[in-house]
Amino acid sequence: MSLDRLAPAIFVLLWSTGWIVAKYASLHSGPFTFLMIRYSLSALAFVLVCSVTGARWPRDWSSVFRAVYSGVFLHGIYLAGLWWAIAEGVPAGISGIIAALQPLMTAMAAPFLVGERVQPIQRLGLLLGFLGIAIAISPKLLASGTADLWQSAVPLVVNLLAMVSVTYGTLYQKRHLQTGDLRTIATLQYVGALIVTVPLAFIFEGLRFDGTQTAILSLLWSVFGLSMGAVGLLLYLIRRGQVSRAASLIYLMPPAVAIEAAIAFGEPLTLPIIVGTVIVVLGVYLTNRRTADVVPE
Repeated sequence: MSLDRLAPAIFVLLWSTGWIVAKYASLHSGPFTFLMIRYSLSALAFVLVCSVTGARWPRDWSSVFRAVYSGVFLHGIYLAGLWWAIAEGVPAGISGIIAALQPLMTAMAAPFLVGERVQPIQRLGLLLGFLGIAIAISPKLLASGTADLWQSAVPLVVNLLAMVSVTYGTLYQKRHLQTGDLRTIATLQYVGALIVTVPLAFIFEGLRFDGTQTAILSLLWSVFGLSMGAVGLLLYLIRRGQVSRAASLIYLMPPAVAIEAAIAFGEPLTLPIIVGTVIVVLGVYLTNRRTADVVPE
């Protein structure tokens, strides 16, 4: 089979492993420290790619600012919130289901930010998506005592706010970064991500990273499998005009993460998680039948 046929499926598979890596990394490093190292290495790798391939850098400071600013939300606040939530106990499978809210939130915010109209079928999809999330996370909240409810709820709320961040970043990029070399834009976005993670790593974690084999392997996969591999495939799909094919497979991401988390960490595939996942996937499909914004992990 040609790369054109395989690339969308490979992209979704790579993207889904981001939640598994976040869980592994939380056992050996502070989430902000890990992300700081990952973004630094990814930025350097992209600088090398840009140099070798002759990528064109922005010629005006306003374009540079837009790329860096979008990275603050697309990578910095988004993954900082998501990885912190997982480190604080949000199961990777549930976090993956919450991630499906991104296209739902994009569709909900689009009428206000980019003037897109939400159709009735899309509104039904939005309702189903949030209903599915409620079903999936309800056992975790209902099983918590009064004393533990706050500890359970706060990471979930932070995870949800991370999805708000990536939604805003996606719409901002859609509106302000339609032109320019995607390779240099991606590089500058990692600079924006470092603006968020560097101070968080120094202030709250003291650069905690134990340097074990698992930590190093997780870091290497994050840089080359996710930051380079997933983004590289996305650039290939954009160039080949096949983003819509990748978007059509994004619906498989929540169940993929849930299955991977069950295999890697023994997270139970409970009935609420299965039912919630199915409802979320249906909601995302109805909301996003025409277009879908893909944000790599």
